[in-house]
Amino acid sequence: MATKRSSEPANGLESLFVDGLKDIYYAEKKILKTLPKMAKAASAEEVGAAFEKHRVETEGHVDRLEKVFEILGKPARGKTCPAIDGIIEEGSEILEEYKDEPALDAGLVAAAQAVEHYEIARYGTLIAWAEQLGLKDALPLLRDTLKEESATDEALTKLGESGANERALQAA
Repeated sequence: MATKRSSEPANGLESLFVDGLKDIYYAEKKILKTLPKMAKAASAEEVGAAFEKHRVETEGHVDRLEKVFEILGKPARGKTCPAIDGIIEEGSEILEEYKDEPALDAGLVAAAQAVEHYEIARYGTLIAWAEQLGLKDALPLLRDTLKEESATDEALTKLGESGANERALQAA
């Protein structure tokens, strides 16, 4: 997690914080558009249901981010995030390359975990910066989302271990 050096001016960290918010806001909106496709493509009902559950949670993440922007007195706007674009593109490739194959669900779970790991890293950094900046009203919003992202990552691990990875061993 990033931390502030005492010699660094607060406005530099504030700028980084706002840029990070814009980045994750863009990412959450992009993820929100992608999750229904993943839910529909999943072959196992529990995998599709997990993506649908996370879609609903992601709507809450967007709402929380909008509240953080409001706390800062800034408009809620995203900033193109090449990292999430790349991760989502990899997921799209899995959808195309493994369509109608037993390995599809395992690939979708792995792609979703890549997204979660990115989000966990981003929210962890934003929390550290919010603490440094004394943004007490923003902290619970960011922490709640980080808890949900971590829980989703754990749920995805269980989905892989409880069947998706085993089904991927089957011949196409």
